[in-house]
Amino acid sequence: MGGTPSRLDELASPAGKWLGLSAAAPERHTAAVVADRFDRITWRDTYEQSAGLRDLAEELNERHDHTTDLLTDVFLAAYKIRPRLRERAEMDPSRLVNHQVITSLEESPEFAELRRETAGDPYAAAMAVLAHAAALRRMLERSRYAQELAEQAKEARQDTEDAATAVSEALQQAAAEATRGDETDETDEPGTVPTPAADAVHQAIKAAEAAGTAARQAAQDAAQALTAAVPGIRVAARNAAAKAAEAARGEAALMRAWGVGPGELERMPFDQRARLAERLRTGRLAQWAELIGRFRQMADGERARKVENTVGELVGVTLGNDLSRVIPSELANLGLPELRAVFAARYAAGELMLYDSQGEQTTGQGAVIACVDTSHSMYEAGPGGVTREAWAKACALALLDQARHAGRDFVGILFAAADKIQVFRFPADQPAGTAQVLDFAETFLGGGTSYQRPLTVARELLAEEFDDAARGRGDIVMLTDDECDVTEEWMRGWNDAKHLLGFRVFGVAIGAPRAAEAGSVLEALCDNLRCIEDLSDVHAAADLFRVI
Repeated sequence: MGGTPSRLDELASPAGKWLGLSAAAPERHTAAVVADRFDRITWRDTYEQSAGLRDLAEELNERHDHTTDLLTDVFLAAYKIRPRLRERAEMDPSRLVNHQVITSLEESPEFAELRRETAGDPYAAAMAVLAHAAALRRMLERSRYAQELAEQAKEARQDTEDAATAVSEALQQAAAEATRGDETDETDEPGTVPTPAADAVHQAIKAAEAAGTAARQAAQDAAQALTAAVPGIRVAARNAAAKAAEAARGEAALMRAWGVGPGELERMPFDQRARLAERLRTGRLAQWAELIGRFRQMADGERARKVENTVGELVGVTLGNDLSRVIPSELANLGLPELRAVFAARYAAGELMLYDSQGEQTTGQGAVIACVDTSHSMYEAGPGGVTREAWAKACALALLDQARHAGRDFVGILFAAADKIQVFRFPADQPAGTAQVLDFAETFLGGGTSYQRPLTVARELLAEEFDDAARGRGDIVMLTDDECDVTEEWMRGWNDAKHLLGFRVFGVAIGAPRAAEAGSVLEALCDNLRCIEDLSDVHAAADLFRVI
């Protein structure tokens, strides 16, 4: 510089690297997790539905920058089946802390366990984000200095890009001056740039060199600060992912225990599902989940056993036309054309040789009705803290499942004193609404105990079913911990109804051996009666699920 004209090609050579930076600066991303349009729509819809996510974003944004982007990344990392993280070099410098947080989560085995519960489920992924809230606060605080330096590095990089643009503009101006000089013959040599324009190019290059040096130093400082924060971020990420996975598994187990299937959850609006989860996590329902789960597992096993095995004990061979019990040698006759007519004739006459059995009765066809005592004494707890009410209602809910598997109506009758009764009907041809199931489980009437009122209601329901649908052979299960009398007149009407409608009555005396003694009222009412004293044992009622 300083008064001597320069050729344009002499200026272009040192300016070349800045021209490239100005023209082809790589795209820098603000999202660490690669997402398509549908992923972004899912996040947006979930964010709009979740007050918890919005509140968390507002809280974090008051203290830290770019935290909504971080929450988006955590959500997508949990939601996508195989999330792909961008390379560090692709990231906007201001989002490198976010990238490191997501990298630490993705590298932890605990987060992989979490994703088994959250992949493809927007609600579960949102709950995972909220479960990470405390850890995200700690990680952002620990990396605050690194974030500040990252912001400075971003500014320095922007200064460099601006300086590169200034070099490009100065060189373009110099080229225009040289062209004008060539056209007017103002210069002796073609391509000569006037001194002021050449000086402007040199000054722009010098400024760009200084900005580049500052940007490299800022990036190095930011990287060192982030490296120092990495161990703490990794520990916090692993601990948070482990707790979130445990919470997700716990909620999934609660839903399963209460019979809420994945399909129903997917169709359920976000707010409704959140309220349901809160309802199941709190109060008595949460305490009963494990017991209900064991009851349902036991009942599933008994159903499978009933299907796999011949009902009752084999005691010999008899004659009849029940093809399910035909002995193998009789079936072999079907393989011989000349004996098929004989087989058909013997079938029509009821003279086929069959396995004979004795033991459990065949299942009913009418409604299954569970009469559950909710008098004050049902609050009493047995070994392990299981209350009589919990055992009775867990058994009743398993009977609800049993009825639905058999295509039978189910009715839950909660009773206490004669003036306290509540009826919950679950028709076989309609879905069992989760809210109604929970209302049945949560309702407790309190007071004394009356047998006549609930059993009268049960009898009337079976009579109504018989009249309307010609279905008899219903089953009533009486779950109580108390003794009480019935009148002789009522007892005569009860026995007449049993004979007419063909229903069976199963009695379960819960923690009350005297109620199940010989000569008791409960014994007179029931075809099958047992006493349950160990409330932690669900298998004491297993045979009910083989015959109901």
